[in-house]
Order: sequence, then structure tokens, then C-alpha cells
Amino acid sequence: MRARRFRTTLAALTVLAVLCLPGCGSGGETASPPPAGDGARITGDVTVFAAASLAESFTRLGRDFEAAHPGVRVSFSFAGSSALANQINQGAPADVFAAAAPANMKTVTDAGNGDGTPATFARNQLVIAVPEGNPGGLTGLADLTRPGVKVALCAEQVPCGAAARRVLTAAGVRVTPVTLERDVKAALSKLRLGEVDAALVYRTDVRAAGGDVDGVEFPESAGAAYEYPIVLLSDAPNVRAGRAFVDLVLSAAGLAVLTAAGFQAP
Repeated sequence: MRARRFRTTLAALTVLAVLCLPGCGSGGETASPPPAGDGARITGDVTVFAAASLAESFTRLGRDFEAAHPGVRVSFSFAGSSALANQINQGAPADVFAAAAPANMKTVTDAGNGDGTPATFARNQLVIAVPEGNPGGLTGLADLTRPGVKVALCAEQVPCGAAARRVLTAAGVRVTPVTLERDVKAALSKLRLGEVDAALVYRTDVRAAGGDVDGVEFPESAGAAYEYPIVLLSDAPNVRAGRAFVDLVLSAAGLAVLTAAGFQAP
């Protein structure tokens, strides 16, 4: 009788433990991604092409995704959105594309390489990045034209370059940069290396750079805020996992990671 009672109690405890697995003892900082729409298990690798300015936040989301789907590996290719769009249209294998501007996304969808309508998941604005403490005393766009001030801009083909052109045109300021960089990280790197005195980069990149870089806000940036769209690619090697990653980015957990990095809600 005692052995039978022990086996019954053990079975009940086992059932309770299984039922508790998804939610008991949570309280960690990692938010769980939403489940796959069809409830099937996510397997395999996921390849995400994403704008350079998304590097820190998407890397965090990739870790969260892998934690929620054991055995799955998320690989990222971070670069300028225009370069990534060209790679996708030339047949580079990827599951998801996240761009820093609708124009670069349109390049991909117009070529028939997007699966469905892209969804906007975040917005971003430019700031003037300067060395810590702003030793040059820069306060606005007009200061970028001062004699001796070396400025780095992104090339106009990439979103940070197009945004810089828009704000400078709106402000009636003509800046002659000493360098045009392939993406926002490269422009910021020139500043951190001391090769320039200022760079027009995204607010999120200044935050990610830490204490050695400060950001000078300017009013014209509000008129050039860029929307970030994301889409599952039509030739995605891993459709199920790619769609689940897109769902994570669009979820409340994804927005929390993005806004913590300095992005604005869409």
C-alpha cells in the first residue's frame, strides 16, 4: 500500500512539473518570443540581413530567440541597407531582411523577393556625434561648416547618408565631409579613432558607443526620422524560423529591446 501511494504521489508531482515548465520560476530579464503561429517546433538556422544600426539590438534579440528555441542558431549580416538589398536581389541566401529605410526595402520587394507586406517596427533619428565632452563646442548643424571642423557622413546610398542630406538641405547648411562611409558604424568609427571631429549618425549608435561619444541633438532631425521595415524573404531557406523571428521583432518583447537601445516606437 505504501509503495502504491508513493508511485501515485510521484506521478502527480511529475505532471505538475511538466505543466509548470513554461511559466514557473520566470523572473529572468529575457522576454520569451511569441510562439510560432502554427505551434510547430522551430528548428534549423536563421539568417537575418539587417541594417548596421540594428547590430546591438538585433544581437540581443537573436540571443533571446536562441534561448527560446534550443538548438536554433541565428546568424546576422549587418551592413548598409542598400548593400544588403543588392545582395538579396543578387541571390544571397537569407530568411529575413530588416532595413533602415523604406526605399531600400522597396528595392527588394519590387524585385519580388519579399514574402508579403513589410512591417514597420521602429523609427530612428540623427544626432551629431562628437567626442566625449564635446571639446569643439558644437551645438547645431551650422557648426559643422566652421573652418577646421572635419565631418564624416554616410554615403547617400545608405539611409544615414540620405537622412543627412535631407536635414542639411532643410536647414540650408552645406557641409563638405572629409569622408563618406559605407554605413553608420563606419562613420562613427572615424570619430572614435579621432580622424574626424563630428559625424552625423543615428541616436541609437551614439548610445551603443558608450561614454566615449556624446550626441548633440538638433531640431531638424525630427523631420528626417527614418522608419525601419522588416520582411520575410520569398526564397527564405527556413520559412518557419524566419517568420518566428519577424514575429519576435514585432512583438512587445521586441519593442522593449529596441526602445531600450534608443529606437522610437513605429
